[in-house]
Amino acid sequence: MNWWQSIVLGIVEGITEFLPISSTGHLTVTEKLIGLPIDDPSVTAYTAIIQVGAMIASIVYFWADIARFATAWFTGLRDAGKRNADYRMGWAIIGGFAVTAVIALLAEPLITGPLRSLWAVVAGLLGWSIVMFIGDRVGKQTRGEDSITVKDGLILGALQSLALVPGVSRSGATITTGLLLGLDRVSATRMSFFLGIPTLVASGFYQAVKEAKHIADGVGWASTAIGTVVSGVVAYVSIAWLLRFVSKNDFTGFIIYRVALAVLITVLLVTQVISAT
Repeated sequence: MNWWQSIVLGIVEGITEFLPISSTGHLTVTEKLIGLPIDDPSVTAYTAIIQVGAMIASIVYFWADIARFATAWFTGLRDAGKRNADYRMGWAIIGGFAVTAVIALLAEPLITGPLRSLWAVVAGLLGWSIVMFIGDRVGKQTRGEDSITVKDGLILGALQSLALVPGVSRSGATITTGLLLGLDRVSATRMSFFLGIPTLVASGFYQAVKEAKHIADGVGWASTAIGTVVSGVVAYVSIAWLLRFVSKNDFTGFIIYRVALAVLITVLLVTQVISAT
């Protein structure tokens, strides 16, 4: 992988990781357009690893919240009388991450096999757009962040695993599920960030260790490092923008974009401008 290709992919990852438009789908399409084999193991691993940069950006952005949750969780373990909303949030994040991790490990053959296709991206974009439309309009949005329970975390973790299908979007899956659980848009979006931090950091390091040889022989560690750094810088700006946006707007614009992108990819595939794998 050339340095410029890594920079382009890092920018795409940083912009799309937290928006409900599927970072994996965008990376898969971009990789195809710049001439990379999307079914190559090193490219698949690269896609997962550079997400760590975006997650580091979210850790920096939400550091005060993370420290508060961690402190409350440890305090609550020692003293049952101090088990407050932050303590419950800690368990919600841990439970959600555990559920996602188990499902991801069981479904790993699909991630590196049949799902590495642009037709899967199209299906994910269109299918989940319908769910997003419903969630954005049916969700009561009467619950705040303080109301999140361990049960919510487990449900969110299970639905987060749908992001294994490129095109669905991890943030799209978790935010929409949050809305259907009654959370308001800001709370659902913030929970998506909190649940995504351990999930994608673990995924990135898992791929780095598991696919170390493929990375070295394929895209290269230098290119991977460049993509990770670029994604982190761009993601920090993306986080700030998204939180401001959801405080005043619904997700209609993202839904329209997803459908339009799915149609464009379909046209390119049908006209054989690009191939599915």
